[in-house]
Amino acid sequence: RAAGPRETPPMRSQSVEIQVPFHDCDPVGIVWHGHYAKYFEVARCELLESFDYNYGQMRDSGYAWPVIDMQLRYAGFCEFGQRIRVTATLVDWEYRLKIKYLIEDLATGKRLTRGHTVQVAVGLESKEMCLVCPPVLAEKLGLPAP
Repeated sequence: RAAGPRETPPMRSQSVEIQVPFHDCDPVGIVWHGHYAKYFEVARCELLESFDYNYGQMRDSGYAWPVIDMQLRYAGFCEFGQRIRVTATLVDWEYRLKIKYLIEDLATGKRLTRGHTVQVAVGLESKEMCLVCPPVLAEKLGLPAP
């Protein structure tokens, strides 16, 4: 079903700045590949806060939102002490939360990593995956209830 103009919320995007800590790096000072998911998470939390639906609020509304898919593409690498910008952008919310990410060098703007995650709503009581957007998410995004 195509979304009408009233059903499209304003673009949701949030950025965070991170200085790469020593404990995220391998012996040569390059960020270990698994830590990029953590950087995505930091930006994702800021994005969720921006529309007042953080993980605690998700739980309190009766839903868990597990990540069921994650994709990363490394165009470059991050190094110890480097300042990076991580941007999370909500691109799909009708049946899931799909969030795209971009990690850039703060000084140069050079793209280092991009990717996305997909999360689905799971009812905490039923343990069943929801096949439509829960009304609470629509409300938080300023959309009509599904």
